[in-house]
Amino acid sequence: MEIVRTKVKDLLKMEAGVEVLAKGWVRTKRGNKEIAFIALNDGSTIKNIQIVIDKNEAMNPLLARISTGACIGVRGKLVESVGSGQDVEIKASGIEIYGECDPVRYPLQKKDTSFEYLRTVAHLRPRTNTFGAIYRLRSQMAFAIHDYFHSKGFVYLHTPLITESDCEGAGQMFQVTTLDLENIPRNKKGNIDFSKDFFGKQTSLTVSGQLEGELGATALGEIYTFGPTFRAENSNTPRHLAEFWMIEPEMAFYDIKDNMDLAEDFIKHLVSYALEHCMDDIQFLSDRYDPELVERLKSVVSTEFVRLEYTEGIKILEEAKKNGVEFEYPVFWGADLQSEHERYLVEKHFGKPVILTGYPKEIKAFYMKQNPDGKTVRAMDVLFPKIGEIIGGSEREADLGKLEARITELGMSRQNLEWYIDTRRFGSCPHSGFGLGFERLLLFITGMQNIRDVIPFPRTPKNAEF
Repeated sequence: MEIVRTKVKDLLKMEAGVEVLAKGWVRTKRGNKEIAFIALNDGSTIKNIQIVIDKNEAMNPLLARISTGACIGVRGKLVESVGSGQDVEIKASGIEIYGECDPVRYPLQKKDTSFEYLRTVAHLRPRTNTFGAIYRLRSQMAFAIHDYFHSKGFVYLHTPLITESDCEGAGQMFQVTTLDLENIPRNKKGNIDFSKDFFGKQTSLTVSGQLEGELGATALGEIYTFGPTFRAENSNTPRHLAEFWMIEPEMAFYDIKDNMDLAEDFIKHLVSYALEHCMDDIQFLSDRYDPELVERLKSVVSTEFVRLEYTEGIKILEEAKKNGVEFEYPVFWGADLQSEHERYLVEKHFGKPVILTGYPKEIKAFYMKQNPDGKTVRAMDVLFPKIGEIIGGSEREADLGKLEARITELGMSRQNLEWYIDTRRFGSCPHSGFGLGFERLLLFITGMQNIRDVIPFPRTPKNAEF
C-alpha cells in the first residue's frame, strides 16, 4: 500500500507505531558514528520533526549529501521520542533527496543573522523559523479578516488598482503609463499629451479604494475592500512602505460612534483569532524577540478602548511637556500628531488603546464630515501600543453643498471627482468607514520592529528587489 505524505504539523499529533512519509527541508543535521539526527520542517508549523537515521553502508553516501537547506523525503516508522521537545519522531527506513544545498554558498547559515541581512535575501528568508512564523500569521490574519466581514453580511468589493483620482489629495502617486519615455508626445502647449497614453488620460496606482468603496456602500449597504495600495512617499522609516495592503470597510447609515464601535470590535476579533489559532507562532516570536507580546495581545482583547477628543489629547500632551516630557515634534492645537505623541497617550498616559476623534479639518481629508463648530471633523484614529495609528477613518460628509465647498476651499480639481460627488446628488445617506493597514496590524501581532519584515517582498525608496 502506497504511503501518502503527511505534513509535519499532523505528524506531531499522531500516535506512534505507523509507517509515514514526510517531506521538507533540513533545518539541522547532527549525530555520532552510529546515528544521525535531522530536524525536518515543511512550513506547516514552527515545530520540526526529528528524523533518526542508523548509519550504515546504504545510508552513509546519502547522509553525506544532506546538509542544512537540502530538500528530502523520509519514509519510516513514527516512534515515541526518547529525547525532550517532541512526543514522536521518525525512525527512517528510506531517504530520497529532492534537492541538495551547497553548504558553503547557502545564505542561511546556522548562526544568527540580522533582519537587515535577511532583507537582502528575501527570496530565501521564508525558510527561517522567524519568517515562517510571520508568513503563517499573515495568512491566518487575511483569512480572519474575510471571515469577520462575511459573518456580518458585508459584501467584498474589488476596487481598481489603476485610477485617475487621488483619494488622499497628497499627490504622492505612482504614475502608470505606456508612453515612450525617450520620445514623450506633447500637445501644442508643450504639455505631455496623455490622450496618446494607454488609457487616454493621466493615471496612477491607487492610494486607497475608499472613494470607490463609498459607491458600493451607497448601493449595497456594507462593503469592504482588501487589496494592495501604493504611496510614492519618500519615507525611509520602519513604519512606511511604498506598496502595502489595506482593509477598508464602508458602511451606509453608520455615524462616527457606529464606526468606532465596529473598528474596536474588528481589531479585537483579529487579535483574539490570532491568540486562538496561531499561538505556536506567536509564542515563538515572543520567546525570541518580545517577552511582553502575548500579554500585550491579551490586554487589547480584554480592554475597553479609550475614546478621546483631539482637543483633550492635545491638553494631555501639553501638560506632559510642562512636566518635563520631551517630544521631538511640537505640540499645539492644529498639529498633526506624530507617532511619539500617539504612543505617549496610549503607553504612558492611559496604558490602553485610544480612539482619537474630532480632529482639526485642516489636517484631514476633504471627504470627512464637518462638525457644527466649523473647525473640526468627525475623524477617528485608533492608536495602539508600539505602533501609534493602526486605523484611520471618519464619518463621511454626506451633504452635497458642504462637500463641494470643501473641494473648492482646498483648490482641488473637480474634473476627476464628479462621479464621487454624484453619490451626494442622488440619494445621499449618512455613511462612515475606515482603513486598517494590514502590515501595521501584523507589526502589532508579531511584535516585529520594522514593517519591512512583515511583508514578503518590501517595496521602499530605492528598493524593488525580487
